[in-house]
Amino acid sequence: MRVVEILLYTLKTGTGGEFHKLMQEISVPLQRSVGMDVVAFGNSLHDPDAYYLIRSYDNVDHLSSSQDAFYKSDAWRNGPRAEIIERIGTRLKSVVSLTSDAIEELRRAGM
Repeated sequence: MRVVEILLYTLKTGTGGEFHKLMQEISVPLQRSVGMDVVAFGNSLHDPDAYYLIRSYDNVDHLSSSQDAFYKSDAWRNGPRAEIIERIGTRLKSVVSLTSDAIEELRRAGM
């Protein structure tokens, strides 16, 4: 079993395309460069200004330490942080346990 974090964002009206470009070109590569397992991310099928980000961790301690390292880094703070945060209206976070097979299926589905 792995710990999976599911983040759901309601973005400010009309910013979904810009947000995805920032995530795809800057934020997700930064997250992956520090060892975060980004399973899937993208705009919702029902609304271009709704967004999801799914990340996988070994356990809750790994989630905490990875996020502390990433969100306190100069690369995040001096990089895409301001541009990303200014586009977010609301955020919802859930953390669940899933099997590695379930995670790989999410990854393959390209959710």
